[in-house]
Parts: sequence; C-alpha cells; structure tokens
Amino acid sequence: MDSLPCENTPPAAAASLRTCVSPCGRFRVGIHTPSFAVDNLRKNDFISRLGMLPDGTPVWNHANFPKNNVQEPAADRIYEIANPFPFRGTTFINSAWADPKAGRPEKTGITKPGRCSLFSSLDTWKTKLTLQDKTRLLESLPHPLKIALAQASTDPVELSSLACHACTLVFDQESAKPAGMGFIPGKKGTPVPEIRFHDLFEVLVNNPHLPDDYKEAMVLRPGIQGNSEIVGEYTDGATHVVEYLRRNSYIPWGHFASNMASDAIRYRAQDLTFNDMQGLRHLYYQRVYVRLAGQLGVCPPPHRTGLSQQALEDLRLAVMTALDNGCSTPLQFNAALWGWNFGFGFAQSGHRLHASHQMIHQQNALVPRQVMDDAHDPLPAFTCGDLVAAFVRAYEAAHDKPFFDTYIAAIKNNNRTDGTGKGEKSLIVYEDDHVILFAPKAQVSEWELQLMTKARIPHILAADTATRKSLDRGILTAVQVLETLGADMVTGSELSGRFDEKHTGQHLLYSFIPRLPYAPATFSEAQLRWISGIFPEDFAHACRRTLKRVAQDKKEIP
Repeated sequence: MDSLPCENTPPAAAASLRTCVSPCGRFRVGIHTPSFAVDNLRKNDFISRLGMLPDGTPVWNHANFPKNNVQEPAADRIYEIANPFPFRGTTFINSAWADPKAGRPEKTGITKPGRCSLFSSLDTWKTKLTLQDKTRLLESLPHPLKIALAQASTDPVELSSLACHACTLVFDQESAKPAGMGFIPGKKGTPVPEIRFHDLFEVLVNNPHLPDDYKEAMVLRPGIQGNSEIVGEYTDGATHVVEYLRRNSYIPWGHFASNMASDAIRYRAQDLTFNDMQGLRHLYYQRVYVRLAGQLGVCPPPHRTGLSQQALEDLRLAVMTALDNGCSTPLQFNAALWGWNFGFGFAQSGHRLHASHQMIHQQNALVPRQVMDDAHDPLPAFTCGDLVAAFVRAYEAAHDKPFFDTYIAAIKNNNRTDGTGKGEKSLIVYEDDHVILFAPKAQVSEWELQLMTKARIPHILAADTATRKSLDRGILTAVQVLETLGADMVTGSELSGRFDEKHTGQHLLYSFIPRLPYAPATFSEAQLRWISGIFPEDFAHACRRTLKRVAQDKKEIP
C-alpha cells in the first residue's frame, strides 16, 4: 500500500490527537538527544574505599563526589513513540539497550530453565536416601521453598510427593494411580476437596511436569473445581473443548470459559494444534451468535446441539440481516469481550504473577449497552473498543482520512525507528489475505504483538468463515512464537466495536502482551510510559526467524 497524501502542517483539530500515525501513512517518532549541565549543590564528601582488585589495588568512590558542576555532553538517545491509540500511552526506547540487538535476532529470547530436581540433588549428596527419606525432607522444607520447588521442579516424582502434601488424594488400589480427591464437608454442608495449602496446590496443578493422572484428579476432571455448568462442547479428532458457564463472575452478567477437556491435555502453546484453536474459538463465535440471535428473535439452534461451521455461518448471516433490518428495541448486550490469560506464575513471596487457569482456556462475555447508576439514570457500560471507536471518529474528523487506512499504510511503509536504514525494517511477522500479525511501532510491553484484520471488520459478527479461520491461525501463531522465544505468560485481548454501531471505521484488533522477567509494572507503566529495550523492527525480525524454526520443527515431527 502506498503512502497517502499528507500536508506538512496538520490541522489545528489534530494537535490534541497524540498518535504516531500521521495522515500521510507514516509513523512519527520523537528523538531525544540529551545533553545538559547540573549544578553541584552537595556540601560534603564521603570518600571511602569500596574494595580492591585481585592485585590488591584499592577501589575508591571518588567518582561519586565531583568537585565541580556536572556536564553531560551526550546521554543515551531515547526514542519517544506515541501509541497509535492515544489511550494506550507512549513508548520510550532506550538506544543503549536496543542498539546491541539491531540486526541480531539471535539476541532476542529467554533461555529456558534447565532440569530441576531436589530428589536428584539429594542423591548426589547422600546416595542411600530412600524415597520415604526424601519425601519427609521435602515436607519439612519451609513453605516458601515448597512454593519455589512446585514452580521450578521438572521431577514428576517429587511433584507427586508435593501434591500428596498439598491435598488429600484417593488412589486406585490396583494401579496405585490417583483416582480422585479426598473430600470434606464444606461451610454449607456440601462436599469440598480437602486442600491443605491452596497456594501450593495452585502452583502444582499449573506445572506441566506434574503427571497427567494427578492433573486430572486434582483439577481437570469436570466438577472437581465446583459446580459451574458445562453448556457447550466441541470435538474434532483429538481436539476436545468444553465451555463452562461462570455465573458469579468478576465480569458483570457472567462469562463463559472455553477449556481444553481432561482427555485433551494441553499445557504449552506448542502442544496446541490448529484444530484445538479452532475449537476454542468456535465456542466463542457460537456463544456470541446464539446470544445475539436470542435478543433479535432469530430462530435458535436445536436444544443440546452444537453448530457446524456451515450452521454457524448461516446463523451469523441471519443475525446480520436482522440487525440491518432494524430492531424494535435496542440490543441489551451489544458488544463482545474476549481474553486469554496464557501461562501461570507464582513467586515464593506469595505474589501471583499471572491470572491464569489450569491448562489452555479462553474467556468471553457480552457487555451491556448501559448500566443504571445510583440515581437510576442510564450510564454507558464500558468496553475498551469504545475508546478505539471514539479515537477513530476524532482522527477522521481532524484529518478527513480513515485512521485504519493510514495505520495499515504506515505499517506497510515502515522505516527503522533508529533511522539508520541498516537491517530489517518490516514490522510484519505473518499475514494472509485477511489478517496481519505485526510488532506494534509503539509496544506497551517489550515483545507485544498485534493481530489486525485488513478489511473493515469491527467485530466477530462481521467476520465470515474465511476471516474467522485467519483470526484463529493468527492467534495461535502469535502465542506459539512468543512461547518459543521464551515467554511463559501472555495476556491476549480483543478490541472490537459494538454490534449495532454502523460505519465506525474500526478493524478488529488483538493485542498479545507477554509478562517478561525483570519487567514488573512500575511508576512508568502507571503513567502509561512503556519502557523498551528493543526496536520493534528487530523484534519482528526475531519473530519471523522463530516462525520459520517452528514451521521446520513441525515438519520434522514424524
């Protein structure tokens, strides 16, 4: 796509729109080249010896106590990039961190931890310890050490021992394998699993190295986590997905969770097949289309029957037709909410690092049009896609150009952020006829990826069968690439329009944000200042390289 015509001076109405996407289809990047002087206001010197070199030469702290004012002729160059969407803040890339990675995709990645086994370490310390001895020692460890071991261990035997310590398990007498959980009376008299250490239990059942029969007995078998009803199912060969209803949800009006079933255990993104992803997403499409059909009086599907791909498409078209013909009453629920918390982490300090659930699961809900306030007056209910819609309208009013057209043009015409012209300049990781997967010019987290439809498809109701298939493949590709690079925890979310709003100019957009080591949320992130140490072009290059490796690995699997 060619760049769009552009005026040098933006109209006054555009001055308040903080976005890096210029109306001529280019990215605007601010460049800080700091040089400054600082008055020295210190009164005292506190000179002391810090230590010594191997040859005995002392090391002093004189550099910390200058006699005169401080001059900095050329501090690190910082690139400031307003997010394409103003409500997402601004990214700051430190050249001192990013320059060494430029043109070197092999430097982008996290080394996977090696094998970890306390039991094996004990064998190197004392060879005659029995399994009973090791288990007793394991149970006597301080609780924070048990948490750390439950998170890091790759030893199925010691993880099984920890499981028996964390909860009560019932074993089959013949196979000696877990047959179920031990139960005790709950507060309301109903049986509940006997879990002695809930945090330890939660970490264990999220460790892929815990044996599958323990996973099934402790957390995967339907009903073991409560009475949430299963109201949907998808099967296709080895793929088996079930849909749980969460009545009392942190999302108002409840939500639905699509989980890989207990006979299709998947703990890693690399374990997922395309059929798996289609199954997880099929239940999302099906639930949204069915609920919208119910609001519009469109004939619902038969009782206790899931929809085939063709039936799903037929229902989508029927709902679209009913909306186009106008509703006698406004839709009560007119927007979708979709998210995926992939991966789990729990620190020995007790801090939960990611809000995940065991195995692969995705969540969805419908968002109401409005909610009543305490004075019984209507208040618009929030969805993040509304922020996109408001900005798109403001952008077009200011520039007389559709935002997403200019955004896609900027992605296609991208130049390197560092301006060197050396190395890769493309932001695109993967694309087909319907979607592009790319590294955003302004990432709200290092390694963020985004997936966007090429056409003006503001929500999943406007996505036909081919587009839905492309979305499913793009989502799977994004998470598998991030996991292969070393990301263990990834938050995925959808930014979409409202079903009954026409001609918003929105494109369906997904964001995938990894939680990386040494990158906790701090005051910068609280102020929507996203600090990065890699140029987006180099990250996209690393992702493309990784994608080729993933494809090659799959070819080599017999």
